[in-house]
Amino acid sequence: MERAYSLLTVKALDPASRRIYGIASTPEVDRQGDSLDPSGVTYRNPIPLLLHHDQKNPIGTATLTSGPSGITFDAELATVAEPGPFKTLTDGTWQMLTAGVLRGASIGYRILEGGVKQLSPSTRRILKSEICELSLVTVPAHQSATIALVKSLDLQTKDAPMTPTAAERITALETKRNALAALMGGIMDAAPAGESLEPEAAAKYDGLATEVKSLDADVERWKAHETAMRTKASEVCAPARSSFLVVNETVEPGIKLARYVIAKMAAKYDSVNAETYAERRWGPRNDVTLALKAAVAAGSTTDATWAKPLVNNSISSDFIPLLTAATIVGKIPGLYNVPFNVSIPSQTADGTANWVGELKPKPVTSLAFAMENLTWAEVASIVVLSQELIRFSNPKAEAIVRDRMVKYIAKFIDQQFTDPAVAAVAGVNPASITNGAPTAAATASPLADILGLVNHFAANNISVEGLTFLLNPTNALALSFRTQADGSPQFPGIGVNGGTWRGMTFIVSSIVSTNVIALQPSYILYADDGGVTIDASTDASLQMDSAPMSPVDATTVYASMFQMNAVALRAERYINWKRLGTNTVKYLTAANWPSPTGLTLSAQAASDDDAPASKKR
Repeated sequence: MERAYSLLTVKALDPASRRIYGIASTPEVDRQGDSLDPSGVTYRNPIPLLLHHDQKNPIGTATLTSGPSGITFDAELATVAEPGPFKTLTDGTWQMLTAGVLRGASIGYRILEGGVKQLSPSTRRILKSEICELSLVTVPAHQSATIALVKSLDLQTKDAPMTPTAAERITALETKRNALAALMGGIMDAAPAGESLEPEAAAKYDGLATEVKSLDADVERWKAHETAMRTKASEVCAPARSSFLVVNETVEPGIKLARYVIAKMAAKYDSVNAETYAERRWGPRNDVTLALKAAVAAGSTTDATWAKPLVNNSISSDFIPLLTAATIVGKIPGLYNVPFNVSIPSQTADGTANWVGELKPKPVTSLAFAMENLTWAEVASIVVLSQELIRFSNPKAEAIVRDRMVKYIAKFIDQQFTDPAVAAVAGVNPASITNGAPTAAATASPLADILGLVNHFAANNISVEGLTFLLNPTNALALSFRTQADGSPQFPGIGVNGGTWRGMTFIVSSIVSTNVIALQPSYILYADDGGVTIDASTDASLQMDSAPMSPVDATTVYASMFQMNAVALRAERYINWKRLGTNTVKYLTAANWPSPTGLTLSAQAASDDDAPASKKR
């Protein structure tokens, strides 16, 4: 048996009966490539009404009416009072209709002999057919047919629906009226040319006409009622909306990222996924838990990039400022921030100017420019932690994880930024800002040394406004103890933690050793993507050395993370910098300005860097 499908739309409800009016098929080509000719269709009313063409479970009957514009139907869904499978089937079908879930109609027909005309390889015209049943379906194929009207006996329920508004009533009445008018048109189209309507068709037409007239009158009444209600309407206050108190957990900066890493690793040993571990440890609404529920590719302990999702912005957003503040780069004000892979013009030669007399030619000069471009450069640091620390449910453990990650990344960035021995390697790393920069030997006079650095910039036509000095804590403390002849401080505003003097900034770090570096920040290009990537492994073998051998040889010593019951965390960050011009940085070597007797702060700072984070105060 052939089937033709059509899309249905529930238009209205009526308390009279469970009846459905609509269009079953039109001459248009349906989505299966068939066009049913209404003039060649035969049927014997009433035909069975089925659900999904299941002939074993009829749900009602349908009466068809055909005309040149298509075939309409008047179907009635069975109403059953006695409980049983049939009542369950019909009631469920009705619920699907009124809810708009059941939106398709399909006629089941057989093609009579000589009833097919092939219009194209994928399209045919059905000239002679017999419709055997009408089904309600969920998969539509014909785009023109609609259920125009649904009538229900079952509107009055225990949970009565809200009273419809006047506008809704008017819309429902007009929809019903239009559906009945369409049925009237179908009856007239089916009448033989030059002949009167059959008595049954005439009676049905007259009944529909009477109902249409009554509906028109009802529409006018409701419109008048709606107008009258508007004149009496008064403004009402909207009910107060309930409010919800959302409490965000407050933790120290960087702790969220530490928790993220802990969850990714500790979950492996507890035989649960990371989000389950985080939810159990920190709660279901914790930021870390929510971030971990995002889709992440599966990984294994042998996967080199296991646990390498790009950390959620909400998780890394407080870690990055914490890391930046711990680096020299993050403390220098006025760096020339640029995006990655964007060409930036820089001036390499100045033009000239001169006095010009009246009616004298003006000098013409040209400026020289070069294009600078900062590509991606990756900083990576590996931190080794014990599995016991990772799994230890204590806020101090989270802080240790965070502090170790900050410390090692910051230390590496500072060393690469300031060490004169760091040269550029194409596609790997930038040169330090001191690599190839002019240098001078320090003296025993800090004031003379600092003024000499300032004069260097002035002599090279580089602004001294905003000059920044990098020095170790011992030399900074020595400056703080320098006094004038009258006993007043020679460098007021500078202490062991740095400071400012005469509008210049002094930044302290033990990384610079005995060098004192002066730079003009506006001539230092700096690019940073503002993110951090975390890798982790429990099976890797590492060279436990800050300067690992490359390439390795037979003497290379490895430590197994598996054997030591340890976790190796690799933190990576995309960052790059470039000094514009040779003279924009100058540094002093072997600076050992006189300081108070006793242990030097450089040595103390170095020992602090190597001390466990838990012992710091």
